[in-house]
Amino acid sequence: MDSFNLKKFARDAGSALSRVVQLTEEKLGTSERTELDAHFENLAERSDATKLWTEKLLSDTEAVLTPNPGKRVEDFLFDKIEKKRPNRLSNLEYLGLDMIDAGNEFGPGTAYGSALLKVGQCEQKLGTTERDFIASANHSIVAPFRKFLEGEMKTIVRERGLLETKRLDLDACKNRVRKARSMLGTQNAEQDLRVAQAEFDRQAEITKLLLEGISSSHASHLRCLHEFVESQVRYHAQCHQLMQELQRDLASMGLPLSTGGPSTTSATTLSGNFVSSGRSSPRFGRRARVLCDYDARDSDELNLTSDEIINVRDPGDGNTDYYLGEKGILKGRVPRAFLDILDD
Repeated sequence: MDSFNLKKFARDAGSALSRVVQLTEEKLGTSERTELDAHFENLAERSDATKLWTEKLLSDTEAVLTPNPGKRVEDFLFDKIEKKRPNRLSNLEYLGLDMIDAGNEFGPGTAYGSALLKVGQCEQKLGTTERDFIASANHSIVAPFRKFLEGEMKTIVRERGLLETKRLDLDACKNRVRKARSMLGTQNAEQDLRVAQAEFDRQAEITKLLLEGISSSHASHLRCLHEFVESQVRYHAQCHQLMQELQRDLASMGLPLSTGGPSTTSATTLSGNFVSSGRSSPRFGRRARVLCDYDARDSDELNLTSDEIINVRDPGDGNTDYYLGEKGILKGRVPRAFLDILDD
């Protein structure tokens, strides 16, 4: 048995070495290479692109769902040893617990302690919502993408590797036929060539069918993408609802709340634009469409993007070249020449 294994090892090593030499000769242009048709090559390129981007999207999604790389490595190891992952609290849940502990320490009867308790409870709910979102996203996109890479794509890679081996065998047989001298040698070489050609054609057909299945995989991935977006929509809606409830609870406790953006007491420079102060100002009652991009030249101007819709009003200072524009929490001067007024 040991002698047989040694012979098999030597034979396999010799075959591998001959294929390395054959590939080198092909790269140097000293030997001919059997080419596949253009349709097959297009399918192969599409498959390669699908594999590359699915791997990237899977990695990016996992990073979004579990931002801590250490936890991702830990989860990977638990999956490999087929051991249940430990139940860990999220950062939001840890924050909520510490806020609750701090609130109890300062006293629920104090304004600060009571607020800490309210916010801590909300953070815990946000952590639970986040956990549900992660589970939903894993089910909708992470698990299907990983299953595709470890199943269908791995099969395609294996069959393409087998096809390349058959192609090398076929080209080697063609080369032997060209080099055959005697009639008997030619007949044997041609017989080997016919067998190699049949095996190559069969493998090419199998691989082609697998590659053509990539289109159905794209359709499946599209459904996964829709489900992932739906889970994100639900998650953010739930978070928004929780934060609105918290805001109402704090307001009912008589606590002052900021509703005017990053600053409610003074104008604040932000990326070349400014946010208005909390002082009352005339209402922005007209809408305008931006005709083309505009880069703010001063800190009191707004940056504009072509085709976006903003709210405007007259500045009230007699300047007929500018409107006062509003985009979300940002307010600033905008040139009239760059705007098409929609509400007259």
